[in-house]
Amino acid sequence: MAKLVDQAHANIVPAADKRSSFHRTNWTGWLFASPWALGLLCFYAVPILMSIYFSFTTYSILQPGEYVGLTNYIDLFRDPLFWKSIYNTVYFAVFFVPLSILFGVALAMMLNMKVKGMAVYRTIYFLPTLVPQVAMAVLWMWLLHPNFGLVNGMLSAIGIDGPPWLSGEAWSKPSLILMSLWGIGHAVVIYLAGLGDIPDEYYEAAEIDGASWLQKTKSVTLPLLTPVIFYNLVMGTIGAFQQFTLPYTMTKGQGTPANSMTFYVMYLYENGFKYFKMGYASAMAWILFVIVMGLTAVIFVTSKRWVHYQGK
Repeated sequence: MAKLVDQAHANIVPAADKRSSFHRTNWTGWLFASPWALGLLCFYAVPILMSIYFSFTTYSILQPGEYVGLTNYIDLFRDPLFWKSIYNTVYFAVFFVPLSILFGVALAMMLNMKVKGMAVYRTIYFLPTLVPQVAMAVLWMWLLHPNFGLVNGMLSAIGIDGPPWLSGEAWSKPSLILMSLWGIGHAVVIYLAGLGDIPDEYYEAAEIDGASWLQKTKSVTLPLLTPVIFYNLVMGTIGAFQQFTLPYTMTKGQGTPANSMTFYVMYLYENGFKYFKMGYASAMAWILFVIVMGLTAVIFVTSKRWVHYQGK
């Protein structure tokens, strides 16, 4: 009987030691992760939850504000400049995102060719992404100046009257799209990585079947590049709806001419930090969140039809 008791005790002690060792390891892990967890809680989770509450109040930074329910959201839908900012942002996204994918893929395919000195060409196309957006805005303001800009100067040299570009309502957003396409080097690098992952065996098999370059591009390159296109589509859409630095710098926050450069995030920033209508700005932020999440969800759902992964 005594032996049985001693054996049971011997079995219980190691199990208890294992549990205590597990808890010690658990607490050690949480201790090391605590700086990140506290940062996430203090600088992300709490502000997000507070912004939800502020969107239902008249909070203005200087005053605590009062609860007003859905008043901020109702006022937004009655605000003409709110709808103008949405139109400008959607216009930019609809044209910039497809064009960035088209030019990005085309540039990546050219830069993927086995030509002497290709590393130099890749560096040249990537360099614009290293220029800060404020500096890029100042540079393009000079290039696109209607009177003494380099672009209109070159056009006038061949007998073409250049458009007003940034000073004309019809040309302001196309000008911004042109400027943004100048900095698609990051996307091109990602496309190059995707092209590098496509096995040469697929191209060799297509050549044996007598496929032309266009057929290989259509049947091999583009289908196997769709996961990378999908990623850039999602990130490009999110980035397009957050457009801020370029239009804000070029118009000094005014959105001129005729508010054609007033983008959604610019108007949000103006309400929150110029007029101190933080409740109004918080409501705008959550509307933007819903729009971006909805578009991202649509892209993810439709991706099942056109994104092809190797081995599937």
